[in-house]
Amino acid sequence: MLIETERLILRMFRESDFEDYLQIFSDPEVTRYIGNGKAMARPEAWMSMAAIFGHWQLRGYGILAVEERSSKVVVGRIGFLNPEGWPGFELCWILNRNYWGQGYATEGAKALLDYGFRELKREHIVSLIHPGNTRSIRVAEKLGEQLQDKTEVYGKEVLVYGIDRSAFDMTNN
Repeated sequence: MLIETERLILRMFRESDFEDYLQIFSDPEVTRYIGNGKAMARPEAWMSMAAIFGHWQLRGYGILAVEERSSKVVVGRIGFLNPEGWPGFELCWILNRNYWGQGYATEGAKALLDYGFRELKREHIVSLIHPGNTRSIRVAEKLGEQLQDKTEVYGKEVLVYGIDRSAFDMTNN
């Protein structure tokens, strides 16, 4: 699968992306609001990346590598999660801290929202965000997502931001 935006290429991960993936997930500031909140060592990052492949195999959709078009560097991941028992069909994003504040998360997530509604025929998409993660909350709001609920994931409270297909303007994205 391949989705291109003005500045990004969203594509399947390759084994050669691992060092970039490790750099992202070994940064404690990046992982602060994700999972257990701790940076990942090599083996954990490898298992995390491998789980992405498994999700694609089991569900037919998943998370994509975010490649910066100009540099060809993998700067993050954006995609869909819906493992067994999950609170909803989730759009999530994580970027290397060096690429924060450039609009990449919003740009890539808009393209995937369009894909989720148009190609995957989803009626509702959520983003689960830690209450302290103001950067991700801003991205969700830029996407048109609204706070809808709170829930618990891995023993931690998360905010449920969401958007319906009818509220997403697919002609403008």
